[in-house]
Amino acid sequence: MPTLKIPTPLRPYANGESSMVLPGEIVEDLLQAAVEVHPMLKKHLFNEDGQLRPYVNLFLDENNINQLEGLKTPLSDGDTVLLIPSIAGG
Repeated sequence: MPTLKIPTPLRPYANGESSMVLPGEIVEDLLQAAVEVHPMLKKHLFNEDGQLRPYVNLFLDENNINQLEGLKTPLSDGDTVLLIPSIAGG
């Protein structure tokens, strides 16, 4: 099964976990599995329409999934998906 790495700002919504090994054949499945285990993550990952929020960046190993197949990017056992929220400030 693939692993989803959770960044520090989102860990309070994931019971403090820094990573989760979850089922998923594509990135979208992995995120849905994470939300099923930790429902508080949903509002931080998806908007009201169920679309991934624009400030949520996902990387499969070192590749941004937007440069692959987006949420439909296939996953294999042992893959690691990094969840990296954008940081803004001024």
